[in-house]
Amino acid sequence: MLAIEGLTSAYGRIEVLHGVSLDVVEGEIVALVGANGAGKTTLLRAISGVQPIRSGRVLFAGEAIEREPAHIRVAKGLAHAPEARQVFAPLSVDDNLRLGAYRRKDAGISGDMKRMYEMFPVLWERRRSAAGSLSGGEQQMLAIGRALMARPRLLLLDEPSMGLAPILVDQIMDVIVALKAEGVTILLVEQNAVAALSIADRGYVIETGVIVHGGAGRDLLDDPKVRATYLGV
Repeated sequence: MLAIEGLTSAYGRIEVLHGVSLDVVEGEIVALVGANGAGKTTLLRAISGVQPIRSGRVLFAGEAIEREPAHIRVAKGLAHAPEARQVFAPLSVDDNLRLGAYRRKDAGISGDMKRMYEMFPVLWERRRSAAGSLSGGEQQMLAIGRALMARPRLLLLDEPSMGLAPILVDQIMDVIVALKAEGVTILLVEQNAVAALSIADRGYVIETGVIVHGGAGRDLLDDPKVRATYLGV
C-alpha cells in the first residue's frame, strides 16, 4: 500500500528526516513510535504532501506520488488526521465531517455521515455544536471521522491519544482496531508507544530522523532493549 524509500526532509537548512525507508502492507496497522522531536509528525506530513521533501520516493499502491500536491493524494485515497486534531473550531461538528468529503461527488456522503455518528455516538449528540467547544477526546473522534469521510485506502493518524485520559486512550485504540477490521490500512504515529505497539501488526522506532528498529509490534514491545531505551519501561 505504501513504500517510503530514502526520504529526506528539512525545515530550512535543518534536515529532520535522514533517508527514512519503511513500508505498510494493505490491511495492516503499522505503528511509528519515538520521542518528541524524532521526526514522526514530519514524516506523516511528507507522506500526505504538506511538508516538502528533499529526496526520496513515496509510493502509494505502486505509484510515485512524492511530487503530487496534497489534494491529489487525498483523491488517490490517502487521508491524514493531524496532530492536535486541527478541527475547524467555529464550524459545527456536522460541517466538519462534511468537509472531510469535500472532494467527493458520489451519493454516499449521507450514508457515511450516518456511519460516523454510529461509530462515535457522542458526535451525534453534539452535531450542532461548534467543534471548538468539544472536549479533547471528542475533538479527536471528530478528526478521525473527518478523515474517514474521504473514504481513504490509507489513514495516517498522528498522536490520536495526545492529552487524553487513559480510558479515552483505550476507546481510541479500540476504534483503530475496528477500522482495521473494516479494511482500512493505518499508519499510526504515537508517543504512547506501549498502546500503539499493542495493537500494531508491525512497528518502526524512529530516532532523530532515522529508523533504528523495525519488526512485529509484539516483538518490539517485548524487546528488552527497545523497552528500556525507547518505551521508558
